[in-house]
Amino acid sequence: MKALVTGANGFIGSNVVKRLLKEGVEVNVLVRKSSDLTFLESVNVNYFYGDITDYPTLEPAVKGVDKVYHVAGLAADWGPYEKFEKINFKGTINVAKAAAAARVRRFIQISTVAFHGFGKTNVTEDDPPAENLIPYAETKWMAEQWLWEYAKVVNMEITAVRPGNVFGINDRTFISKYIDAMLAGKFAEVNHGRSKTCPVYIENLVDIILLVSKEEKAVGNAYLATDGLDITWHEFNTLLAEKLQIKLKNSSIPFGLAMAAAKIYYGVHTLLHLKSEPFLTPYRINNGGLDYHFSIQKLKDHFNYSPKVNLDEALTRTVNWYRSIK
Repeated sequence: MKALVTGANGFIGSNVVKRLLKEGVEVNVLVRKSSDLTFLESVNVNYFYGDITDYPTLEPAVKGVDKVYHVAGLAADWGPYEKFEKINFKGTINVAKAAAAARVRRFIQISTVAFHGFGKTNVTEDDPPAENLIPYAETKWMAEQWLWEYAKVVNMEITAVRPGNVFGINDRTFISKYIDAMLAGKFAEVNHGRSKTCPVYIENLVDIILLVSKEEKAVGNAYLATDGLDITWHEFNTLLAEKLQIKLKNSSIPFGLAMAAAKIYYGVHTLLHLKSEPFLTPYRINNGGLDYHFSIQKLKDHFNYSPKVNLDEALTRTVNWYRSIK
C-alpha cells in the first residue's frame, strides 16, 4: 500500500503521515521547497517537491499511489479571496485530476465544518452552508461540491472529512497560541464562554480519517469530525487551565462589543492593505461567542465510531507537548 499526503509538513498532515507509517504504509509527501519540515524529522517518507497549484509537479507524487489524503490548503480567516480560491479550490481540482489520471483508488478530502456557519447546534452533514462565508469556508465548500460532481465521471472513490476545532500535538496555529495567551493573562472569554464548541483531538481526527479511507461505506460520503462532546468554551477553558495548573482568568467580553472591535480591526487591515494578521476577526468572535456544534451521529451509524482519547487525556497530552517545545 502506498499513499500520498499533501500538506504533510503541517499540523494535521504530519500526524496523518506518522500514523500511516505505523500501519506499514509507504508514504509519499508533497511539500514545497520552502516548507518547514520540522514535523517530518526522522520519518521515513518519499519526498516530492511541488505545489498543488502547479499541476505538472503533482504527477510524480501520485504515480503508483493507492490513496491520496488531500490535507493541503490555506486555513485562515484573513486574506484575499483570490488566494483562497487558487489554493483551496483550484488546487484541489489539480490534485484530484492528477490522482484520477494516475488511477488512484481513493481520494480523501480534508474539508471543514466552517461552511456550516455559527449559531447552531447538532448540525448534520445534510445541513446547507451558511450565507456570507469567509473565503476559506466558501472555497472549501466549492472544492467539496466539485469533487462530488467529479466522482460521477471518474473511476476514483471519493470521501470527505469535515473537522471541527482541531487541537493537539504539532498545533502551532490554535492551541499553542491559545495557551500562550492564557499563561500571559491576555485571555478573555466571549459572553463568559457559554456557547457550545466542537473540539476534536488530533489523534481522534486521524482515527476518523484513516477509518473512512478504508471503509467501502464511506465512498461518496462526507463526515463531520469532532469528539462528539456537548461542551461549552468555558468548560473547555476550565479543564485546560487545570492541566496548566493555573486559575482561569475571570474575564469576559460581551459578544456585541467583541464583534464591533473585530470589525474595526478587520476593516482597518482591509482599508490599509496590511499584510499582517488582524488581532481580532469576526470569525474568531463568532467561533467563541456563538454555538458551533456538530453531530457525529453519521460516524456512529456507519461505523459505530466513538473517540478513543477523552478530553481529559487529550488536554493532558496537549499540555505535555506544549511544555516540551517551550
